Amino acid sequence: WVLRRPPTGMVLRGAHDMSRESRVMAALGDTPVPVPEVLGFCADETVTGAPFYVMHHVPGTVVDDRDTAELFPQPVRERAGWSLVESLAAIHAVDVDQAGLSDFGRPEGYITRQLEGWNKRYDTTSQVDAPEIDGLYRRLSARIPLQQAATIAHGDYRLANTIITDQGDIAAVLDWELSTLGDPLADVGLLMAYYAPDESMMPPEMNPTSAAGFPDVSALVERYGQLSPLDLTDIDYYVAFSYYRLGCIVAGVHARYLGGVMGRQATEEELSFFATQIQGCGRAGLAALGAR
Repeated sequence: WVLRRPPTGMVLRGAHDMSRESRVMAALGDTPVPVPEVLGFCADETVTGAPFYVMHHVPGTVVDDRDTAELFPQPVRERAGWSLVESLAAIHAVDVDQAGLSDFGRPEGYITRQLEGWNKRYDTTSQVDAPEIDGLYRRLSARIPLQQAATIAHGDYRLANTIITDQGDIAAVLDWELSTLGDPLADVGLLMAYYAPDESMMPPEMNPTSAAGFPDVSALVERYGQLSPLDLTDIDYYVAFSYYRLGCIVAGVHARYLGGVMGRQATEEELSFFATQIQGCGRAGLAALGAR
């Protein structure tokens, strides 16, 4: 079994919601989306110090860096790339009413709410001077695309948040704590940002899909387009939005290290890298929008 609980210290209100995560995974158990079986949720914080849930352990590998990816033959890496996008399309194809998730979130206005929410988190936690992030927020807020559909949105979809089999198939999609009902293209944009990231945001050795054999990111987007009825014309906006979110997330991690609640002190080199990542996310997002 696996016990899942929030991290310790400086957890922002609404973040790391274990009840939401366990609920959506339990609801998806009878769908084509691969998820671990949830055994139970406990809201009693006296047990572990926080709400938690328990799920079955899923055999396989979490591929979260290039060295781990290179343990697999190239054909397996290729299959992992295709399975990654196919599993995402399966998530977005779930009938939320049949899954009992029609009240899982407010389906419309997803990007607007996300921008406002992440901006508040960033203003609350950031201790890095990153005018690129501020400029990106303004540009994103000024040209939000029309939302085409409302589906389950995973919120943090990438290879490192899955378990793959030895054949490269996705055995389980993990880390649903940011999931809600919303714009499915936000997941596609995030997958693209993680899959082929700007190197200032993620050096190649930290990016599993920098290993040879994975399909090109444009091929993954084309495959998603074959599996989904959505128009991908504005996908670059969603890539830029994803870089903004990632910059806000890294700012929060940086603040938690400075606050001494990550279990160890970060080195000066690590703290400097966080700052570089935040600024790099801003620049990459602006570049995705065609602005510098």
